[in-house]
Amino acid sequence: MAIPFHPPVKRSVEIAGHKTSISLEPVFWDMLKARAAREGVPINALVARVDAARLEADTPPGLASAIRVWLVSP
Repeated sequence: MAIPFHPPVKRSVEIAGHKTSISLEPVFWDMLKARAAREGVPINALVARVDAARLEADTPPGLASAIRVWLVSP
């Protein structure tokens, strides 16, 4: 079994027409790709959904943190 620890990897995504960079560990990028495939939507659409939800919080977390929590939440 491969060790899952790896430093974050930075990738660009587009949210609401503007590009932004997100740094996530490869395991989270893999989870995000799998979720997008399962839902039949682009990764950008999922990231935009998480971004909109996190901005509604009383104290919004950073986008990368919000994505990690969203991916592991039921």
